[in-house]
Amino acid sequence: MDYSHFLSTVSMARKTNLARMTNELEQKMPSLVMLSGGLPNPDCFPIKTASISLIDGTTIEIGEKLMKRALQYCATDGVPELLSWLRDLQLKLHNPPTALCAPKKSQMKICVTSGSQDGLSKVYDMLINPGDNILLDEPNFTGTLAALRPLGCNIIKVPSDAHGIIPKALKEILSRWQSDKVRTLNNKIPKFLYTVPNGGNPSGSSLTAERKKEIYQLAREYNFLIIEDDAYYFLQFEKTKAPSFLSMDVDGRVIRGDSFSKVISPGMRIGFLTGPAFLIDKVILHIQASTLQTSSFTQILVSQLFNKWGQRGFLENANRAAEFYKNQREAMLAAADKWLKGLADWYIPKAGLYLWIKIKGISDTYQMITEKALDKGVSLLPGNDFMIDSSKPSPYVRACFSFASPDQIDQGLQKLAELIREELNEICGRGALTNTFTD
Repeated sequence: MDYSHFLSTVSMARKTNLARMTNELEQKMPSLVMLSGGLPNPDCFPIKTASISLIDGTTIEIGEKLMKRALQYCATDGVPELLSWLRDLQLKLHNPPTALCAPKKSQMKICVTSGSQDGLSKVYDMLINPGDNILLDEPNFTGTLAALRPLGCNIIKVPSDAHGIIPKALKEILSRWQSDKVRTLNNKIPKFLYTVPNGGNPSGSSLTAERKKEIYQLAREYNFLIIEDDAYYFLQFEKTKAPSFLSMDVDGRVIRGDSFSKVISPGMRIGFLTGPAFLIDKVILHIQASTLQTSSFTQILVSQLFNKWGQRGFLENANRAAEFYKNQREAMLAAADKWLKGLADWYIPKAGLYLWIKIKGISDTYQMITEKALDKGVSLLPGNDFMIDSSKPSPYVRACFSFASPDQIDQGLQKLAELIREELNEICGRGALTNTFTD
């Protein structure tokens, strides 16, 4: 693929940081006399060793030699052994056609990021110039909207339902542009489609395999990229996981964001991007100019954990997390059936952490949730925050079932039901008062 027309002006202007490159030589050529890189001397590091206790009672030991690496700068794209492990994981889970793709710039490449949000925000910066068109389904993750809005792009809303983006609606939107055989300045076909394909935040929707295939074919026809933000991939509640866009990518047009926040730890800030080498290399240039790298220590720690577990142990841990959150989902669905029937509508999420609730008879939940719900002792999020135009009223509420206990979930939705009834009574009262004045 020719990726040049996808790049932003800022991304095209980025150059290699030679100092970072020379720092990385120390790992590749340890016998080299290092007089170029600004590496601190490890003899000055105050931490010597570490022993990490795991939940199963075993430990991970980081000895003196490994600790010196963990406290030192590392390669911008990540610690080599972690990158190798991640590549093997992607091959097992997704078997991307681009893993052995030619030419080289379309071949699959991975880089470690400080959480998937960090990596994806750098992807947006790499691709977007002011005035560019991009495609998003609505509702959408607040972090994504916060990253995109300041970039001056035109966010085009793609209709979706319980099964994610509706391909027919996407095709109708794309038909406004001619098929991208001839690109002109006045015919800016959208550069990319962003989606959370499993357990969408906040909707809980999950794309079916058939829809993904249709969407990928549209991406090929209209020549746009797909940004697959699959933070909840490991939290799918059915045993057979849906195929990813990455597994379908024969062209090198998918950039996939993965996260360990939901199955290892959010505080470690370990995520990774998988995509065509040409584009991942541009993200790496950005990292060289910003964070320099993801924490060496957390990369070493996670790498040691993965080596201890192996792929099988990691996937068993992920499945345990998925089973826990499935039980949490069941607790929330039971509470919703108990307290919200007749007051609200929702559908059953097949992945993720959220129940997306549409309140009946209330056109805007913002004040009810941000003020009155807190007074009742329950914290939820109003639907407005997840809309492309957050100034418009929204009847939706997002409830998260990950953290609260089943009893707390039940209490929370009971309080929400009480609040809805109070709000509806107030609306009815205002209506009666208006009718009195009218009469």
